[in-house]
Amino acid sequence: MTKTLRLALGGGLLVAALGLGAALYGSRDGGNSACPSAAATAARLAPLARGEVAALQVDRSPKPAPALSFRGPDGQPASLEGLRGKTVLLNLWATWCAPCKAEMPALDRLQGALGSPDFEVVALNVDTRNLDRPQAWMRENGITRLAFYADPPGQSLPVLQKSGDLVGLPTTLLIDPAGCRLGVMKGPAEWASEDALRLLRAAIGRG
Repeated sequence: MTKTLRLALGGGLLVAALGLGAALYGSRDGGNSACPSAAATAARLAPLARGEVAALQVDRSPKPAPALSFRGPDGQPASLEGLRGKTVLLNLWATWCAPCKAEMPALDRLQGALGSPDFEVVALNVDTRNLDRPQAWMRENGITRLAFYADPPGQSLPVLQKSGDLVGLPTTLLIDPAGCRLGVMKGPAEWASEDALRLLRAAIGRG
């Protein structure tokens, strides 16, 4: 074998090895370089999705959460992007959704237990009619710890349906401080349970 041929073969093997390494790295981070650190968090959460939160679908390959815009507690434009820097439990609810209303007291207690600059329950109301009704319902039912987020134009539901995150209400997304989706709960849950608190403390980094 000539020296030139040996060099060519060696170079080819090096290229192949580099390609294999890149492929393996891609598989380790879920193939999504936009959320490299979220994969480790998701792996830590997966064993904790049990009991009252067993239906949480933890993402094996976390991806950026859908871009959602809505109104904040002050009535001004807000978005998921604007909540970067904290872990967010985004819950979509409506006054015409009985299971949504049934889980709201637990979400309110969860915000009271874990709410901080590092974590917020964002209960996003998606009523598009009778817009004074949601806040009135919250007052009547003692929901005092949750800030009022709303999407009266109804823009969020189509975005989440298109992404596959939503098939009905309630739907809840767990989103990390970098804006990456860690998991989704399609349906109600007992969010103030010990199972939920354990999982969410781990998501925040308090576990």
